[in-house]
Amino acid sequence: MVWFRVGSGVGSVAKHAIRRSLCQGGSYATRTRVLPSQNRYFHTTVLKSKAQAAPVPRPVPLSRLTDSFLDGTSSVYLEELQRAWEADPNSVDESWDNFFRNFVGQAATSPGISGQTIQESMRLLLLVRAYQVNGHMKAKLDPLGLEEREIPDDLDLALYGFTEADLDREFFIGVWRMSGFLSENRPVQTLRAILTRLEQSYCGSIGYEYMHIADRDKCNWLRDKIETPTPRQYNQQRREVILDRLIWSTQFENFLATKWTAAKRFGLEGGETLIPGMKEMFDRAADLGVESIVIGMSHRGRLNVLGNVVRKPLRQIFSEFSGGTKPVDEVGLYTGTGDVKYHLGTSYDRPTRGGRRIHLSLVANPSHLEAVDPVVVGKTRAKQYYSNDVDRTKNMGVLIHGDGSFAGQGVVYETLHLSALPNYTTGGTIHIVVNNQVAFTTDPTAGRSSQYCTDVAKALNVPIFHVNGDDMEAVVHVCELAAEWRQTFHSDVVVDIVCYRRFGHNEIDEPSFTQPKMYKVIRNHPSALDIYQKKLLELGQTTQEDIDRIQNKVNAILNEEFLASKAYVPNRRDWLSAYWAGFKSPEQISRVRNTGVKPEILKSVGKAITALPENFNAHRAVKKIFEQRSQMIEKGEGIDWAVGEALAFATLLVEGNHVRLSGQDVERGTFSHRHSVVHDQETGEKYCPLDHVIMNQNEEMFTVSNSSLSEFGVLGFELGYSMENPNALILWEAQFGDFSNGAQVIFDQFLSSGESKWLRQTGLVVLLPHGYDGQGPEHSSARLERFLQMSDDNPYVIPEMDSTLRKQIQECNWQVVNVTTPANYFHVLRRQLHREFRKPLIVMSPKNLLRHKDCKSNLSEFDDVQGHPGFDKQGTRFKRLIKDQNDHSALEEGIRRLVLCSGKVYYELDEQRKKVKADDVAICRVEQLCPFPYDLAMRELKRYPNAEVVWCQEEPMNMGAYNYVLLRLLTAMKELGRGTMEDIKYVGRAPSAATATGFITVHVKEQAELVEKALQPEPINYPF
Repeated sequence: MVWFRVGSGVGSVAKHAIRRSLCQGGSYATRTRVLPSQNRYFHTTVLKSKAQAAPVPRPVPLSRLTDSFLDGTSSVYLEELQRAWEADPNSVDESWDNFFRNFVGQAATSPGISGQTIQESMRLLLLVRAYQVNGHMKAKLDPLGLEEREIPDDLDLALYGFTEADLDREFFIGVWRMSGFLSENRPVQTLRAILTRLEQSYCGSIGYEYMHIADRDKCNWLRDKIETPTPRQYNQQRREVILDRLIWSTQFENFLATKWTAAKRFGLEGGETLIPGMKEMFDRAADLGVESIVIGMSHRGRLNVLGNVVRKPLRQIFSEFSGGTKPVDEVGLYTGTGDVKYHLGTSYDRPTRGGRRIHLSLVANPSHLEAVDPVVVGKTRAKQYYSNDVDRTKNMGVLIHGDGSFAGQGVVYETLHLSALPNYTTGGTIHIVVNNQVAFTTDPTAGRSSQYCTDVAKALNVPIFHVNGDDMEAVVHVCELAAEWRQTFHSDVVVDIVCYRRFGHNEIDEPSFTQPKMYKVIRNHPSALDIYQKKLLELGQTTQEDIDRIQNKVNAILNEEFLASKAYVPNRRDWLSAYWAGFKSPEQISRVRNTGVKPEILKSVGKAITALPENFNAHRAVKKIFEQRSQMIEKGEGIDWAVGEALAFATLLVEGNHVRLSGQDVERGTFSHRHSVVHDQETGEKYCPLDHVIMNQNEEMFTVSNSSLSEFGVLGFELGYSMENPNALILWEAQFGDFSNGAQVIFDQFLSSGESKWLRQTGLVVLLPHGYDGQGPEHSSARLERFLQMSDDNPYVIPEMDSTLRKQIQECNWQVVNVTTPANYFHVLRRQLHREFRKPLIVMSPKNLLRHKDCKSNLSEFDDVQGHPGFDKQGTRFKRLIKDQNDHSALEEGIRRLVLCSGKVYYELDEQRKKVKADDVAICRVEQLCPFPYDLAMRELKRYPNAEVVWCQEEPMNMGAYNYVLLRLLTAMKELGRGTMEDIKYVGRAPSAATATGFITVHVKEQAELVEKALQPEPINYPF
């Protein structure tokens, strides 16, 4: 006699189990048999003798079995139950008696419903589960009918031992704590009725994938929605609204195709049902409490979404097709370079069907298809913070993807991966895939290894709804269901609209070169509008006159807007958020402000950030660090890097600003220097001193968070977060600067060029640990040269440098700094908010300077007291260039060499200068490389009129700041009549492919040589 255990993978395991144990009339073998199916198996064991029988367990009726029975988790209990039954059949419930009789080949004495046996109940249970798991494989998803999919065996009735003769027999298959077909209060039904409803639920125009979700409540919620006894129905009024929206979607594309036949517009033809689907989704979301939606999408269908969903003025879209016009009638006009029409964003307050209003923002994005994903999620999270949306139900993100990019772009997973992380979650994002079934010219078989383009989402507990894009009402249904899921469970959900692309990748592309069979079908395929109109006419829900009336109305409006577009001139910048009102454009002067802080405030916040709770058991080394920090504040000297940073954060918090720092390991800091979150060694409890700077501080006002091991996704998130509100200091720190190129797309397409392309400012701060310490080629360089090469300041033109007229930073695309003192770091961070505009800040942050004995500042350098170090004619602020520290006068004719450098190499040069007593060498630090401090560089050149000019750096000649500084320094020297390019000498490493050597001995030798050379008594040859 044998016992069997069925694993939870119903597919091949159930198939083999049923074939072997159920369909073959009870022929059982007494051996273990392992069947390959993702490490699950079909198992048989020989039972022990009756003499070893376990105590009799309490019997459980079948109707109270949970679906965990199918997982095999109850196998031990059931095996004991079987032993008890063997000893005495009367000791167990009648249903179990019947169950075991069937398995040992005895006739069932209790016929049940229509002769139903426990064995048949088990088969039927497995059949229902098979539909729940694999019904989508039989669903009619492809509107073109080209997809050839093999229907799984486990959807075959015969596999479960049922025949045609069983179709009209009645069955009961209730299971305790289950919903849908398996709920215990379901009525008795015939097998035919059960099968019909299973087919309607799982094999129609919608394919549901949700059985990978481990949460029973979520699965039950979906079963209730999917397996409802009556199919979805819309009344005549709803259908008229849906039809109107579909006509708008279709006519919009037709109109553009007629007016601009040769223009690229990446139209939505073949997927027009997206627009009504989105509108219905937003209406439903608004009914459920959503007030604001941030949308991200690539170019396919973007213009349709802009015009019909987000309600960008049609005349403006048409004007852009005709070449566009730069904005006028605006003080401080700044138009940037602009971008193509299908990359632009906008925002609009849209009325919903339910009488509410919902704010929609479509974020501008580049052609890098999925790069906008984390930006949208970050912006959504910021909206939730500023609107105090603690439950994350008022603000929602919606991402529209392509099938090829959803499967192929890694940032999709990086963004999905953030969805449940405490400091990154937004309470769920709705993902809509516009599945054209082809990516440019690439078929799905060549574009992905998985069956569906959405399979990456199965890594999370995310339901996936595949829907035939030609079934208008099915699209509406899943879009509404997605909104309900998001608002109920606050997690991501995917809608996969399987449609097609009527034309090529763009309208002037020829798709038949690569997909001849598909496009032969498409040429003769009716549009979704034709299909839906025909359906409503057949149902008598509309008339041809009604359809004509709507189409005429839409065409009239489109033509009216087209005529108006010819005279259209945009008259204002279209900021996405009211928080930005009053901020200056690059063409409006913004006053330079002091960044010093009152001494009493510094002392007060200094005590708060260096104190730990009395009974807090910090690690003894961390406790010592905090004691030392407390001494720094008390004595007002020896302030190190970490304390300087914490003071910047704390003073901004006191001023009412939000501060958020994220990245890999930022809570402790890669180099164990920050310790912004301290862990109790006994309880594991966490304490963040910066959460206690002001009374009743909002717990998110200061946020420091370790991120997932992602650069692209997390930097994109923080960029989106920073774009929502200017009154916040948002920082992302790379673990090492070398790893930041994992986010190169964000630097290239958004951070360096976003303001120029889309008129969107951001004050995001990027901290990139940089410096040559002998740690090898992947732990030395943040690739400073790349950020400088992307800077847009003109190397041959010295801008207006008068402090009252200066717009140099405003006119540059970003700032790049390599700071060498804690006080200057403090000021450059505070400067980000103490101005009337926002610019990204790239910081080459230090590594060994974090604990360097000379890299310290006095507290007086942080304050605003006249006469204190750092206070000059204009107050206390960031020093773009730090002059030589040897107290030189305004004119030093005896200095033979002026060494200009940036970053930590200064300290090595200064130490060498003291060692060789080279007092006739001046060393100046260029703290802000971009935009270049021409005025200060020229001040130093005038101070040392007879000095040989040298640029010294640690990086190889083809890297670092050399090539950037060279041209700008030359421009400054020419202005002063100081010579030519040959008069600028180079000291540093030779050109190299790798950033640094991997041999510590070679590194030490190279470093010593360049420092010695910079201070050698004899002149330095050109160029080195």
